[in-house]
Amino acid sequence: MTIASQDIVNAVGLSKNYGKFKALDNVNINIGKGKIVGLIGPNGAGKTTLLKSLLGLTSYDGDLQIMGLNPFKQRAQLMEDICFIADVAVLPDWIKVCELLDFVEQTHAKFSRSKAEAFLKKTKIGSKQKVKSMSKGMVVQLHLAIVMSIEAKLLVLDEPTLGLDIIYRKEFYDNLLNDYFDHERTIIITTHQVEEVEHILTDLLFIKDGRIVLDSSMEELTADYLEVMMPSENYEDGMSFNPLTVRKIFGKYVMLFKNVNRGELSALGEVQRPGVADLFVALLKDGGLS
Repeated sequence: MTIASQDIVNAVGLSKNYGKFKALDNVNINIGKGKIVGLIGPNGAGKTTLLKSLLGLTSYDGDLQIMGLNPFKQRAQLMEDICFIADVAVLPDWIKVCELLDFVEQTHAKFSRSKAEAFLKKTKIGSKQKVKSMSKGMVVQLHLAIVMSIEAKLLVLDEPTLGLDIIYRKEFYDNLLNDYFDHERTIIITTHQVEEVEHILTDLLFIKDGRIVLDSSMEELTADYLEVMMPSENYEDGMSFNPLTVRKIFGKYVMLFKNVNRGELSALGEVQRPGVADLFVALLKDGGLS
């Protein structure tokens, strides 16, 4: 398999079975550099298994290359260019911030201590502070400061703001976008709070039952899908355009369409682009993606 120079992730026929259960079922994806990709799916859809495969933490069937390397066989080499933040950050309670920076500085050649200290100065985290005295939000801030100070090509975020209040969540993504991301780096994010990240995403992957059921850039997505809220008297006209989903709200019908002319739909009611969360729920709930 030939990997183009701009490819960060390339998977062909990626599969993973646990006994008779198919955690990943013939996954084919290609992610170029400079992308911010949202990996969205319900619980048990295969998100975690896919991330473990990308990070070389599990074996798999099929072909998978991350920056031209086999993640399972060449993990040590690959980890030089990958950073990872999980939903539960595991750090020893006793360690101080300065000791943690010492450790990362000694173990990661591409870590800039000065950058990390500059990021931490923007927070309330002290250099002598121990992890056990920090809130979860502060621990995430600490992780992010370290990650943003490593010259990695791929950043994988698995529910990075889970359990944080809205202020910490907004600050996290603002820092990520303003202080870390550039068009040479690639970020993969899994989250259930889709509405909070859709404004920073360049691409979307929907996963269901171990299969990628939607692989689209945000530009393609907004061009292809329209949602219309219409009065009940326009129901039959709306149905004639074969909506993907239909739901009723406050006596009106909301229909989701793909590749239908906006001008024709505007005669039926109020037309808008569906949010990612609404699109995801509608398509997966009603079987629009299979």
